[in-house]
Amino acid sequence: MRLKTIDTAAPDQMNKVHWQRFSVPYEYPVAFLRDVFDPGNSLFYQMVAREERDKNHRCFFVVDEGLAGPELDARIRRYFDVHQGKLTLIDQPMTVPGGEIVKKDLAHVERVQSAIHTHAIDRHSYVIAIGGGAVLDAVGLAAATSHRGLRHIRLPTTVLSQNDSGVGVKNAVNFKGVKNYVGTFAPPWAVLNDFDFLDRLPVRERIAGVSEAVKVALIRDPEFYDWLEKNVDDLATFAPQAEEYMVRRSAELHMHQIAHGGDPFEMGSARPLDFGHWSAHKLEAMTNHHVRHGEAVAIGIALDARYSVLAGLLPEGDDERIVVLLENLGLRIWHPALESRDADGRLSILTGLQEFQEHLGGELTITLLKGLGHGHEVHEMDGDLVRQAMDWLKARNPT
Repeated sequence: MRLKTIDTAAPDQMNKVHWQRFSVPYEYPVAFLRDVFDPGNSLFYQMVAREERDKNHRCFFVVDEGLAGPELDARIRRYFDVHQGKLTLIDQPMTVPGGEIVKKDLAHVERVQSAIHTHAIDRHSYVIAIGGGAVLDAVGLAAATSHRGLRHIRLPTTVLSQNDSGVGVKNAVNFKGVKNYVGTFAPPWAVLNDFDFLDRLPVRERIAGVSEAVKVALIRDPEFYDWLEKNVDDLATFAPQAEEYMVRRSAELHMHQIAHGGDPFEMGSARPLDFGHWSAHKLEAMTNHHVRHGEAVAIGIALDARYSVLAGLLPEGDDERIVVLLENLGLRIWHPALESRDADGRLSILTGLQEFQEHLGGELTITLLKGLGHGHEVHEMDGDLVRQAMDWLKARNPT
């Protein structure tokens, strides 16, 4: 810690301003594995006990109700029985709704907080969430705001949460219809990406998550983008080797941006990892989340890719490559809700720019493309070009 004093002259006294500065190192492991609760797999225990080996660790599980059931409960209990004396399971796993339902109502967060209080879960115990990104968000918020922060372990179970949101530092739920309005920045204790959970996903959910890999490749890694194009058939059919590499590489790129982008807690106005998201967030809300997040991101990517061409940033034809990749993955690049208008006849999607700026808390900063693998920030968007980009997308998908 360094203490600096600044003296400033005043008419009747000398003012002293003290600047306190300190830094807190953050680090957490992100593991990729299969069968996390196999009794012979010690990785879960190693992550829990990585700083304190000689004690019994208390663990409380919160599980997405779409995954919960006797089979998962039995696997968890068997694992804790094998590690008896090192791990203690607090009660039966608690279940919460999955998807946007768990983020719509703060009552779900309060239920988790109430359970944390009831079971006397302290700052050296563990709250472990198993589920998709929405469940991780809600449980992470409950953990971050109980006792000013509990040890939180994430077990993401969707492509989108394993390759993007689950490895990050944010927790949030919606409030009064505004996405991620109530939240915190709170790094997890550990993240365990078990690929076996992906095999249980519906096809729609499994494909939707790939959009976040396309996004991060487009703004940060041209070689990864080329790899996505070359392996699109394997990705669309969930070939294990391709899917696992896609998840790992996408997670690595997201983690690198958080650690080395200069703004891990988003104090500024730039959000490069939100490429394609200004319209995606609005489209989700406009469809009452019938369009999944990953699906909306795919549409947002296509929209901003075409806009980048119209704005003279991206070479003509690169937008076509991007759209073809998304379509070959099985993702749509158009939805009729994009044509919705408000009472004044204005395209509703354009209000997403205003809401996105409010979310940023500063000047409008939108990431566009100046090449495949190269993001470019702009501070204004031309509504006419947005409309032209939408017309281009609609022409490709008239139905």
